[in-house]
Amino acid sequence: MRSERSANSTDLESTIFEANRARGAVRFDVHARDGVTRRGTLHESGSLRVRFPSPEDQGLSGVFVNTAGGVAGGDNFDIGIAAAEGARLTLTTAAAEKVYRAPGAAAQLNIDLKVAAGAHLAWLPQETILFDRARVHRRFDIELDEAASLLLCEIVVFGRTAMGERMEQGEFVDRWRLRRGGKLVFAETVRLDGNIGAKLGRSAVAKGGAAIGTALIVPGDEALVERIREASESFSGEVGISAWNGFAMARFCAQDAARLRADMMAVLARTGAALPRLWLN
Repeated sequence: MRSERSANSTDLESTIFEANRARGAVRFDVHARDGVTRRGTLHESGSLRVRFPSPEDQGLSGVFVNTAGGVAGGDNFDIGIAAAEGARLTLTTAAAEKVYRAPGAAAQLNIDLKVAAGAHLAWLPQETILFDRARVHRRFDIELDEAASLLLCEIVVFGRTAMGERMEQGEFVDRWRLRRGGKLVFAETVRLDGNIGAKLGRSAVAKGGAAIGTALIVPGDEALVERIREASESFSGEVGISAWNGFAMARFCAQDAARLRADMMAVLARTGAALPRLWLN
């Protein structure tokens, strides 16, 4: 009888947990008319929102807001964005996104980006912070016209280092696919699971670092790589830069989020990118 009650209690907890999972979706497009970028059709559902805080002369800036207050196990968020020919769009988040402990299924984050000829998309969210025992699967599917440009930056922090917290156990799966002119030019899946803290401590992985980041720049070439390397003396973490297949990529690893963000900002300055105001607060 005691075992039956325990099983029933577990089933009830699982049902309640599933019923309280957050769902959110944002899909919209932007277009350019007479050199000015404006929003087209916008669809929002669940706890995910996007706001366009102030009008701009040419480009358009958007800020994502998650009214659920973070991401927990079993949550599902979908983002779909299309930038039409000649449009210029910069996207960020209102704050760092926190991914909390997941007793069950992993959270799912799915991002689809489409950028047409002559359009530019800058994806510049603030940090994603993973709490201990967090589980999250993230997927980027990006389609660029050969004449489009992209700046995509992501920072992931394993624990709130400023609070003396580190992520020890959990799961982080990050899948990126980039197609340019219909051709797959970059494909990568990062998987960290189990004892993540111990793995990050290895010299060949992160050498004890708690923050990693990636900047993907399209188009990118060796000339851009050399410009970025000129700032290398100012880096406080490790930064690796390379270019191939018509794009450039910078990899970051640092002891904490503050140092990595500073390195990321130094790299972005070399690309000529304008940072969102929220990055500077």
